[in-house]
Amino acid sequence: MSHEPALIGIRIPGPLPSTSGQYTIEEAQGSEEKAPARFGWVVGVMVRCMLNIWGVILFLRLSWITSQAGILLTWLIILISVMVTSVTALSISAIATNGRVISGGAYFMISRTLGPEIGGPIGVVFSFANALACALNTVGFAEVARDLMQEFGVVMVDSINDVRIVGVITVTVLLLISLAGMEWESKVILLVSLSNYFVGTFIPPNIEKQAQGIFGYRTEIFLENLTPNWRGNEANFFQMFAIFFPSAIGILSGANISGDLKDPATAIPKGTLMAIFWTTISYLMISVTVASCVVRDASGNMTDILTGNLTDGCVGLGCKMGWNFTDCIQQKNCEYGLANNLKVLGQVSGFYYLITAGVFAASLSSALGFLVSAPKVFQCLCKDNLYPYIGFFAKGYGKNDEPLRAYVLCYIIAVAFILIAELNTIAALISNFFLCSYSLINFSCFHASITNSPGWRPSFHYYSKWTALFGAVISVVLMFLFTWWAALITFCIIFFLFGYINYNKPKVNWGSSVQAGTYNMALSYSVSLTGVEDHVKNFRPQCLVLTGPPNQRPALVDFVGSFTKHISLMICVILCCNWMYATDQLVKWMNKRKVRSFYTPFTAESLRVGARYLMQASGLGKLKPNTLVLGFKSNWRESSPESIEDYINTIYWPGFLSCCHALLLFSGLTLLVPYLITRRKHWRNCKIRVFIVGDEQNMDEGRNEMIALLKRFRLHFSDVIVMTDSEKRPQAKKFVDSVAPFRLHDEQQEGVTVQELRQREPWKISDKEFEAFKQKSERKVRLNEIIRRNSQHTALVLVSLPVPHSDCPSALYMAWLDTLTCGLHCPAVLIRGNQQNVLTFYCQ
Repeated sequence: MSHEPALIGIRIPGPLPSTSGQYTIEEAQGSEEKAPARFGWVVGVMVRCMLNIWGVILFLRLSWITSQAGILLTWLIILISVMVTSVTALSISAIATNGRVISGGAYFMISRTLGPEIGGPIGVVFSFANALACALNTVGFAEVARDLMQEFGVVMVDSINDVRIVGVITVTVLLLISLAGMEWESKVILLVSLSNYFVGTFIPPNIEKQAQGIFGYRTEIFLENLTPNWRGNEANFFQMFAIFFPSAIGILSGANISGDLKDPATAIPKGTLMAIFWTTISYLMISVTVASCVVRDASGNMTDILTGNLTDGCVGLGCKMGWNFTDCIQQKNCEYGLANNLKVLGQVSGFYYLITAGVFAASLSSALGFLVSAPKVFQCLCKDNLYPYIGFFAKGYGKNDEPLRAYVLCYIIAVAFILIAELNTIAALISNFFLCSYSLINFSCFHASITNSPGWRPSFHYYSKWTALFGAVISVVLMFLFTWWAALITFCIIFFLFGYINYNKPKVNWGSSVQAGTYNMALSYSVSLTGVEDHVKNFRPQCLVLTGPPNQRPALVDFVGSFTKHISLMICVILCCNWMYATDQLVKWMNKRKVRSFYTPFTAESLRVGARYLMQASGLGKLKPNTLVLGFKSNWRESSPESIEDYINTIYWPGFLSCCHALLLFSGLTLLVPYLITRRKHWRNCKIRVFIVGDEQNMDEGRNEMIALLKRFRLHFSDVIVMTDSEKRPQAKKFVDSVAPFRLHDEQQEGVTVQELRQREPWKISDKEFEAFKQKSERKVRLNEIIRRNSQHTALVLVSLPVPHSDCPSALYMAWLDTLTCGLHCPAVLIRGNQQNVLTFYCQ
């Protein structure tokens, strides 16, 4: 990755060069490898979607739902479903035309738009939903096959087990068909079946059909079936809605093959919306026509025909039609009619077995489609390697990379739900999972729109981020209204899978809208902070850490991270003369250690200059360093005088934190840093002891004042110790010996003036300077003795950093720092503030 800044040249007069501005270099290269287009919007999208929308719910449950909910509420169910699918279709069109969609369907679209955190969970849920859809259509086929066998007197075990046996055999055959790569052609059969039904509604019913409650178009029947007639303990509007909604799950069929379309930007929205329109018309027409021709209850017994005008004691709408179905109505054992017979469409139609053929075609084609799509989606998820132990199913076979292992897994899941053998239960579960998918598709479109990412530029423009948000919200609401417990389970699974990916941070970069949203939020909050005045209660130590290559000073990095992580800013800097350091590798090193920090290399002629420039220019607005942190120059005795001077001048810069072997803070900062450290899990049980320098005569008074102050600051401490420096200093001789190589000893030399010695070795300590700072030097020795005596077993020592004086020799000042931390067996930190408050005990 190049570190060179980008250059943008702007030419004001004259037109700009003609360019589309739509593609990057990588996209342009990818377009050359694009597969040739094959399908238009009719065959490629509309027909595919219609074949998957027309399914078993249309032939086996729509008439029953109409008898329960009535025509008005059934139309409301259909129109709400259409509203959800239409909004989702617009969102799908936008997402699918923002780049080629390869295998993976909704998972691929969502994951590449929202990122792996959301894409991974929805990939699992969507794969599972497709497997359930396969089971639903297979059970629908098995129900019709069982009824057909019963008409011919064939019963294998019983009603439920026959559905299970036929269903398992059917899905096994479909698995073999999918593995063999065969196609199932059903377009003609479905169209003929639907035409057969509408023609049958105009054929005058014979006596046998009338006994089954079929009387042709009658106003009385239409008005009677206009309002709901709920039957059963759990029958209600949302239960019927949940059973009907799987009829709307085929709208993704066109978007799934966007790479094979001539013009996806036109074909997907046009084909999908046209498919929704025509299937909606068919659902509305079938529900109103069947409810205008068939009464809710009928016995099927031709002897129940009324003779004459004798209607005394007759119950039900059939009485007006010349039929007495009173007995079965009162005993609630009617086998025919709109509310009891699931084969009404076939009985109304012109030729009964054409409807059966339509059910076979719809159920088998849809089941086969879902059986193929579920493994493809799951294979795409497995190839992304977002979750462990699923890579086994990513392997493909043959020239088409067929996911044979995923086929077997999908087959096992489908068989497990086929054994439920209850179409209504499976339909409710499918509604839950597909609504979840639709919600995330709409949210993907909404989120990508509001982030204003330059990468979001779909070819389809007729969508709205607000309609997408509405579609996402209404889908979630319907999930809980349909089956609240299934919705809770689904979201728990999604949150668990989301948490897993968010914790493990897979090494994928899809340029998702989540990344764009994070950037927008960070930028917005950073800008908003510039208008907020600083307040002492909000002070945070925002550290500029001169680490050099961080992996060479891990202790320094880890220490600063221990009190800035999740709390304040940390910037690790390497001051260098060139760009030879591998920045990306060092950032990965910090990420591996879970260090929350920025990192940047910076060229500077010296440590002091680089530190000052960075303290003034780094950061954004209020997110800029206020504390400088650097390691102790432990090799100062062997260093050049210039480097020592440079180091001390860096310390002299306000807001300094020097990490030697431990940490030290003062002016409030000395108390704040230990408090922040003890908030960490590893330091939580540590106790804080406070040492202060006081007068020997007023030790108790000074101690009590400090205790009262700490309590007002609400800082927890174990003890306060008052130190005095009136005792003898037996270790002072060691200090004298340590600075001996850096003394001029000018008063002991004859024939040489002080000025000459100064010119020759300006960094050394004259006898006059040594005597002038003797008392301060002894205090450092005494302080070191007190620290070693009282803090021998402590985990961390924080000491106030001596202020460097302009007339203090560099070697003497470094000797002070070295003496303060000499002989300690724990880390030590030297801290100096800039005389500004960082703690307050006031509320305002």
